[in-house]
Amino acid sequence: MSTAADSLQANGSRAGPPQAKPVPLDGGTRHALTNRDARSITIAILAMGGEGGGVLADWLVDLAEQNGYYAQTTSVPGVAQRTGATVYYLEMFPEAATPAGCMPVMALSPVPGEVDVVIASELMEAGRALQRGLVSAERTTFVASTHRVFSMTERTAMGDGRVSSDKLLAGARAAAQQFISADFAQLAEDSGSLISPSLYGALAATGRLPFSREQFEATIRRGGVGVNASLKAFAAGFAVAQSSAIPAVAATSGPGTVHMPAVGARLAGLAARIQQHFPPACHVTLAAGIVRLADYQDVAYADSYLNRLQPLLARLPDDAALATDLLDDTARHLALWMSYEDTVRVADLKTRRSRFARVGGEVNLSSKQHLG
Repeated sequence: MSTAADSLQANGSRAGPPQAKPVPLDGGTRHALTNRDARSITIAILAMGGEGGGVLADWLVDLAEQNGYYAQTTSVPGVAQRTGATVYYLEMFPEAATPAGCMPVMALSPVPGEVDVVIASELMEAGRALQRGLVSAERTTFVASTHRVFSMTERTAMGDGRVSSDKLLAGARAAAQQFISADFAQLAEDSGSLISPSLYGALAATGRLPFSREQFEATIRRGGVGVNASLKAFAAGFAVAQSSAIPAVAATSGPGTVHMPAVGARLAGLAARIQQHFPPACHVTLAAGIVRLADYQDVAYADSYLNRLQPLLARLPDDAALATDLLDDTARHLALWMSYEDTVRVADLKTRRSRFARVGGEVNLSSKQHLG
């Protein structure tokens, strides 16, 4: 837990809070929290491991302490079926509103319905904030990234087990007083940084806190680590949050128009068979199936996959939509059953050069870095 008490006793009181305040996104109906409120400003951050949630919390504490506020932060570690997940909780109280000789007593954890700002680093974490009751329509500014990191239950479902992003976004809009959403992870990646500075920039743009953009940026500079990349990501988050049309990317949308993928010369005969005998709406699933099974064993094994599906064509229902869904689901499940991933198969996949190249690209591995 970090407080300003020790530094205040050593250095004396600081100047009052700044006068310059960003303009709220809605033109002024939501005022920035100021000394007149005479209560703590409460902030909750929900982040997964490795996303810089602790850095974001430290920036906010420094921002407050350098501009006339007492500040305190706590963190509660947990798990989120994907990686570690932490809830960071901050309170800020204006020094000018504190009676002489007194210190504010601030809470150690968020109270449902009593949080001014909630920041979620990923859409499922936004859903967890809603589930905990941290977001209220009367009070809360909600900043959330729309990208998804799927949970284990979503990944291991035999069917499409993904939670609907559209429903999560609709729930967030309905629950919050002010909702800011965008793919802040992509903004950060484009800037060569982590997600924390882009979320920090979006928070600055809301005008919810009584600090100017310059004061937010000064906090990043004082940190002294990755300053240029962080400021670039901050600016990107600030700009997107201020735009009138904020893109909310639904991760569970359908594939749209699809085309038969290239399957390679050795599977050309099977691809032609698919195109000749099976409904077009199922071609993509079937093509993925033969590619998977040929890799799992050989072309003959992929051919046996189509042989097992062929009799189903004569038994499909008359309803075209139902028939397509039935055949497509059967083709997908059959391909999975015929390529059971036992220990040997998993070892094969994890030790391939193509996997190391793909992961290296995902983490922007340079020629001087080693992927362990």
